[in-house]
Amino acid sequence: MKLTILGSGSPEAYARRASSGFLLEVGEDRILFDCGGGVVDNLIRSGRLPKDITHLFFTHYHSDHMIDYARLVHAAWDEGAPPLKVFGPQPLGKITEGYFGRDGVLNNDFRARTELPQSQQVWVARGGTLPRPWPAPEVTEIAAGFTYQGDGWQLGSANATHAQPILDCLGFSVEAGGKKFVYSGDTAINSDITALSRNADLLLHWCYRGAGERLHPALQAFSPDPGEVADMAQSVGVKRLLLSHFRIHMDSAEGHQKALDDISARFQGVAGIVEDLDVFDI
Repeated sequence: MKLTILGSGSPEAYARRASSGFLLEVGEDRILFDCGGGVVDNLIRSGRLPKDITHLFFTHYHSDHMIDYARLVHAAWDEGAPPLKVFGPQPLGKITEGYFGRDGVLNNDFRARTELPQSQQVWVARGGTLPRPWPAPEVTEIAAGFTYQGDGWQLGSANATHAQPILDCLGFSVEAGGKKFVYSGDTAINSDITALSRNADLLLHWCYRGAGERLHPALQAFSPDPGEVADMAQSVGVKRLLLSHFRIHMDSAEGHQKALDDISARFQGVAGIVEDLDVFDI
């Protein structure tokens, strides 16, 4: 497995970090976890194209995890890709219909591109055939405990504690070739994600609170700091721990060092803070 960081930031507009998006390559499959703002740009910067993505799994529907969904599907469709396999909690079907349906917000674009003679000729010149269909992602709504068998890989899922009851939230694991990758999604420390992380070769965990930082109690309860994430990872035998979702005020040399010091005091494996376009072999 190979992991490429396509977005390591938060909802804050920030030139250095796109919002959440993580590409896992297993054999011929390219699996994208979340698709926040800037992720498609970084996908292209990484040397890949939207049509290369075979599967997309959403942890939840905060905008910083899904706002590039429409762009990804539209760009892959314009490249002639087969329908993207998309998985996520409810209401994924409603969201998809709202973008790509006959009365969706993009319907005027799709009508122009499929019905106007000049647009049809652009499509034919690219090697397409007429009539040109609209985008039609293959949508599967899922819940915690969902599993999926890919070509040489198996996905598991667990409940993430984040924005319920308005948003259903998940974390995911992928096992392939005797190795295990876990992506926490956005979550408090909970027993479900802890169990999912057991014996992970690489755990990618969100971190929305700096080392020692105090937040409003309503937010702090859902936002573990680096030391608390390290404690969880250590308790279940994680081998490598990577933190993501850093906010702008945390993203300084001093902030990084304090986070890494707290982790190293409580976690015996390899640890780090990811940057956009980092690549890791698992």
